Amino acid sequence: MTATEVRAPLVARTVPYLPLGLIAALGATLAYVVRLPCRTGGWNDQVTTYTNFCYTDIYPLYFDRELATQNPYFADVPFDKQVEYPVVLGEVMQVISWISRWLELDKVAQAVRFYDLTVILLGISLVIGVLLMAAVAGPTRRWDALWYAISPAVVLAAYINWDLVAGALSMGMLLAWGRRRQVLAGVLLGLAIATKFYPLMFVGALFLLTLRTARWRPFLVTMGSAAGAWVLVNAPFMIFAWDGWRRFYVFSEERGVDWGSPWLFFQNKGWPVLGDGDVSTLGMAALALLCLGIAVLTLAAPRRPRLAQICFLALAAFMMTNKVWSPQFVLWLVPFAVLARPNWKPLALWQLAEMWYFAAIWLYLLNQPPLSRNDLGIGDDTYFTAVWGRVITIGIMMAFVVRDILRPGKDLVRQGGVDDQAGGVFDDARDRFTLASVLR
Repeated sequence: MTATEVRAPLVARTVPYLPLGLIAALGATLAYVVRLPCRTGGWNDQVTTYTNFCYTDIYPLYFDRELATQNPYFADVPFDKQVEYPVVLGEVMQVISWISRWLELDKVAQAVRFYDLTVILLGISLVIGVLLMAAVAGPTRRWDALWYAISPAVVLAAYINWDLVAGALSMGMLLAWGRRRQVLAGVLLGLAIATKFYPLMFVGALFLLTLRTARWRPFLVTMGSAAGAWVLVNAPFMIFAWDGWRRFYVFSEERGVDWGSPWLFFQNKGWPVLGDGDVSTLGMAALALLCLGIAVLTLAAPRRPRLAQICFLALAAFMMTNKVWSPQFVLWLVPFAVLARPNWKPLALWQLAEMWYFAAIWLYLLNQPPLSRNDLGIGDDTYFTAVWGRVITIGIMMAFVVRDILRPGKDLVRQGGVDDQAGGVFDDARDRFTLASVLR
């Protein structure tokens, strides 16, 4: 900003975001309404929970992880009953359980209070995430954040788990990087990884664009800050509660194929290799191949891709090759999918697929032991249409993003005169290394 430029007052800069904040608050409220059948007692009966599509992890984990009596990671419980989340989420659960115990004496009442307070935190996280996403998108694409604020899949999945906390931290990281505040971006990235593991995929996206532009100092500062923040919040638990701390990592490594994953289809149908091989190895190999393809694309594209495009491709690759693909994982992808390619048609198609999967998983569980209610539920083949619906629609969006990278003139964001709205030091940066330069 030059000496002759006058920055607009804070109020003037804030007003354009007010409607988005209010709509996000409406989305958070609708998400609460969706789960009212459970909130009023339905979660004590599995059939009622599934037929009303209102399942949440928040209420049952209060009992199952002994939050009513003990602290996460330090709890004197069997290893498989330790909190299976990274430490930031574990401590969020801890603080809210303390407040719930202080407000209520009865354990059931505490669990209900624990749910309500957690929902308030998650609703605030959604509003913050939407506002941060709007700031990342910039004034020309600010309203794209509506997809995150109130899209049906977000409303349906918002309060299944604690994912919205990681979403707010991830959007904060992206905004800080875009504003060239590398230390803050690194701290938020480290905290995001210590909340949910998926933001680790953004490290690869930053590295590839750094390799192409040779902007190494900002990258190294960000990575150092991220590592420092991660160590700072993890070290006390690693030192004083090793078994509780490592529960998340052991659980992630040893967990078998679970709901939503394409690997479950291969196992169910008895496919050779894909259905009877070591899924951990197969999944890592598939992810490595996709990441190699993303790397080649990033370094071979005629114009440097935008950061949001590479983040989306990396995150989508991670989800599609993972051993589990829970309904709430849609919350990870929505903001990055929209920032990567804000075209409403493929986004709407994907949202329909996510809504179908959200309904299908609960109907499928009704038909599984111990309930085995085939009069209410659906069978394998119907369920797997929902699994593949998500894979195919996300694959379509990935294909369009790849096309936009190879043909930058098709990129809707860049048609607005923007190079990279979240790129920070990458914005308008010159190429220093590409595959074409190596092959000359």
